[in-house]
Amino acid sequence: MAIIINVDVMLAKRKMSVTELSEKVGITLANLSILKNGKAKAVRFSTLEAICRALDCQPGDIMEYRKDENV
Repeated sequence: MAIIINVDVMLAKRKMSVTELSEKVGITLANLSILKNGKAKAVRFSTLEAICRALDCQPGDIMEYRKDENV
């Protein structure tokens, strides 16, 4: 996948647990795990905004585009 999710990196930088983030954002641990592991097919802007607010970061801090080497 060309979109890399770096939620783990930001959680570590902010010394925040996945449980704490899920509570602050208002999504289930299961859905946060799907996003965190790069399995999500889409992310709502409202969810992305809530994650950025909770982690005090920009969308580019948690999502990154990498050109697919196989294309």
